[in-house]
Amino acid sequence: MLRVPFSTLLLLLLVGFGFGQSSQPNWLTATERAKFDTLRAAGSEALFNLDYEAARKRFKEMAVSFPHYPAGPQFLADTLWAETLYQTRRLQSSLYGDDDTFYSTSDDQVDPKVVDEFRMLTRQARLLTEARLKQFPKDPEALYFMGAIEGLKASFEEAVERRHFAALKDGSDAVDKHRQVIKLDPAYRDAEITIGLYDYTVGALPLPVKLAAGMLGFRGSKKRGLATLERVAKEGHWVPDEAKTLLIVLYTREQRFGEAAAYARELAAKYPRNYLYRLETADALVSEAALERQANQSTAITTTEREAFATFDALLRDKAVRDTSARFFDLIHFKYGEALMTAGDYDRAAKEFMASAETPGAQPGLATMAHLYAARSMDLAGKRNDALAQYRMVLARPNVYDAHNQAQAGLKEVYKKKLS
Repeated sequence: MLRVPFSTLLLLLLVGFGFGQSSQPNWLTATERAKFDTLRAAGSEALFNLDYEAARKRFKEMAVSFPHYPAGPQFLADTLWAETLYQTRRLQSSLYGDDDTFYSTSDDQVDPKVVDEFRMLTRQARLLTEARLKQFPKDPEALYFMGAIEGLKASFEEAVERRHFAALKDGSDAVDKHRQVIKLDPAYRDAEITIGLYDYTVGALPLPVKLAAGMLGFRGSKKRGLATLERVAKEGHWVPDEAKTLLIVLYTREQRFGEAAAYARELAAKYPRNYLYRLETADALVSEAALERQANQSTAITTTEREAFATFDALLRDKAVRDTSARFFDLIHFKYGEALMTAGDYDRAAKEFMASAETPGAQPGLATMAHLYAARSMDLAGKRNDALAQYRMVLARPNVYDAHNQAQAGLKEVYKKKLS
C-alpha cells in the first residue's frame, strides 16, 4: 500500500467555516447571520458530499447577499480548490507515492485559468477582511478569516501548484493570525485546526526540505500537531469534521489504521454521497491487515481483508456511485489494485490497475500511475514480459511526478516489493 506523502496533508477540506464571538460591532446583523448560517450549512454539506455545483450555488448566493463579508468569495475559492483536487484524483490520501515522488518534476500541471480564478477570489476575500481589520484590528472573526484565507492559499500552493516554500510562508502567516485569535479568545477551538495542521506538516517534512525550512524559521512538531487536531475534532464548533478528515490522513501516516478507519466509517455514514470516505475505510483496513499479517494473526487478517475487499466490491456495484461518479471508477479500481497488491494477490491487482487505466474518461495522470503499478504487480507475479510492456506504456505517456524514472528503473530490473 502506498504510504501517505507530505503533499496529501493539505489535500482535504480544510475550510474556514468557524466563527467566534467578538467584542466589536457585529459584522452581520442577527437576521443576516441567520441567513448566512443556513447557506453555510447547506454549502458545507454539499462540499463534503462532493456536490461542487450545489456548494457553488450556495456560496454565490452568500457572496451576493453579503457583499461586505469575506465568506462568499473565500468559500467559492475553497470549492474551486477542492473540485480541482477531486477532478485530478488528488483528494485521496495515498495516490502519488512517497515524499520524494511528490517533490520531483512532473508534466502534471494545473489549468492557468483555475489558478487565476482562485487568486481573484482569495484577493476579494482578503480585501474585505483587511477593510474590517482597519476598523477593528482586534476583531477575532476578522483575524480568523485572514488566517483562513492564508491557510487556503497555502493549501492551493502546495497541493495544486506545488510551490512548496510559498505554501510554508502562507501557512506560517495563517498560523500567526490564528494564534492571535486564540490569545483574544482561548476557547476558539476552530482556529486551532490551522495551527495543528501546520505543526504536523512542518514536523513531517522530508529531512532535506525540513533542514531548508528550519533555516527560514519554519518549525513544527508531529506530536503536538496531532494533539491539537484531536482537540478540534472533539471540541470544535464548526470544523470538527474537517479535523477528523485530516486525522484520517495523519493516522494512516502514523500507522494508526484502526483509528483512521473509525473516523472514515463515521464520516462515510454522515456524508453518504462521498465515496472517498469508504475508500479511506478500505485503505485503512488493508493496511491494518498487513500489520496483522506481520504479527501472524491469521484470523484477524481474514476478517479485516474481507471487510476491505467487500467495500471495494460494493463501491463498484453501487448504483448511486455509478450514476453520479462512474468516470471516477478509475480511482476505485486503482485503490482496489493497491489493496490486492498489499495482500499479495498480484494477478488480481494487475487486473484492477488495468481496469483503472482503461476506465472511460480516466484521469490521464492516474492512468499513467495505473500502468506503472500494473507493471509492478506483473513483475511480482513473475510475468516479466507483460510488465515490460506496461513500463513502456508509462514512458509513452506524459510524466506524472517521477513515473518515467520509475518505469526506466522497471525496465532495467525486476520490481521487488518494498517492506512497509
